[in-house]
Amino acid sequence: MTTTLPAYDDVVARYEPVIGLETHVELGTNTKMFCGCPTDFGGEPNTRVCPVCLGLPGSLPVANKAAIEATIRIGLALNCSIAEWCRFARKNYFYPDMPKDFQISQYDEPLCFDGYLDVEVDGELVRIGIERVHLEEDTGKTLHVGGATGRIHGATESLVDYNRAGIPLVEIVTKPVPGTGALAPEVARAYVTELRDVLRSLGVSDVRMEEGSLRCDVNTSLNLPGEEWGTRTETKNVNSLRSVERAVRSEMLRQAAVLDAGGKITQETRHFHEDTGDTTPGRSKETATDYRYFPEPDLVPLAPDAAWVAELKAALPELPRLHRRRLQEQWGLSDLDMQSVLNAGAVELIEQTVAAGATPAAARKWWLGELSRRANEAGIELADVGATPAQVAELQGLVDAGKLNDKLARSVLEGVVAGEGSPTEIMTDRGLEVVSDTGALTAAVDEAIAANPGIADKIRSGKVAAAGALVGAVMKTTRGQADAKTVRELILERLGVQG
Repeated sequence: MTTTLPAYDDVVARYEPVIGLETHVELGTNTKMFCGCPTDFGGEPNTRVCPVCLGLPGSLPVANKAAIEATIRIGLALNCSIAEWCRFARKNYFYPDMPKDFQISQYDEPLCFDGYLDVEVDGELVRIGIERVHLEEDTGKTLHVGGATGRIHGATESLVDYNRAGIPLVEIVTKPVPGTGALAPEVARAYVTELRDVLRSLGVSDVRMEEGSLRCDVNTSLNLPGEEWGTRTETKNVNSLRSVERAVRSEMLRQAAVLDAGGKITQETRHFHEDTGDTTPGRSKETATDYRYFPEPDLVPLAPDAAWVAELKAALPELPRLHRRRLQEQWGLSDLDMQSVLNAGAVELIEQTVAAGATPAAARKWWLGELSRRANEAGIELADVGATPAQVAELQGLVDAGKLNDKLARSVLEGVVAGEGSPTEIMTDRGLEVVSDTGALTAAVDEAIAANPGIADKIRSGKVAAAGALVGAVMKTTRGQADAKTVRELILERLGVQG
């Protein structure tokens, strides 16, 4: 039976949402968390494994110092306190992608705790509390084959690849975030966006959501104003910034429909479907006691030296919010203009385009104009639209050199997005370069003058502005490839008029 969902404005008028986010980040270390296996993405299944990450009898883990350092740096960047003493724990559960039948994680003693991250949404500063930042090992990957959906239901068999099992994984858990109202979906997206930028600035991960090195679980609940928070659901492994926002909005609508019908929300995990924007049930949500946590007996506790932590804090790079403020001043943008850049997810793209040789104004024009339009139409992130900052800078360089006008440049950009090559190659292959040679244009100018004697007479009588009509005629004849300035000069010269 299909449930009719209420209107979003009606939902936020009657209910108060509370959100929370659990973000998993694969660290960019050379080796796994507790063994020496390489961590490169890809590779033939089950070729980057050893007795330790497979959990074979007699194997013993050794903690990866680089992963511990990266986690402390993340915690410091998120304004967390760093534990003077903590330890790893065993999180026990059976699942095919966990070869040991337990995961080495942290439970009641995280490495980093009690921090915050500030994000801007619609010009408002929202502080997201950080409950904990803890270090653990990633699981393997289960592939369900033989079905239509790629999920276990309907599959004929399941295959497990343990290459990912044991890769250092940092989990960043927010405190519940109430009070965001109608902006809850935007706040969730802004938080993950800002967190991704922080992690990238630290150089601890490539944070590629499409490859799974950044994965987000989105918790959502609704309650009536003044009442206790509602039962939350956890939408698992949301894999794009756009989908984080859509997942919160979808769950708010679904939960409101259930509550309006007199039903109760079940505490469960849910799957987000990119094609429909809907969520469907996964499994009932376990509590901490279900995992039977106990201290990992094969690893010594962690006790980060205070002087070392201070050194790491002093060496933190400029964080994204401060970096953006500096860029805004350099680019000469108003707060409103910078907010448009942020909303489009274009800060880094514009910065890289400027570094490749374009002016800030030109870079902003392309990314917030034609490329943003294409990304929105395709329903993808701007960074995935098919053009790189270097290509955009090269395209603008051709415009600046007079080899392309804006119309021709858009045609070249179409080829770039389609993967046909560099702007210069596409311009040459398609024969799109602006024609500025007077010899090649003279015939077209004479033809336009002969076809429009009345306009030519006006120009001869001193009405020079009328030359625009003849310029347009020449541009039409040359399929937009004529250099408009050269054409105008030729028209006036052929008619014996001073410009």
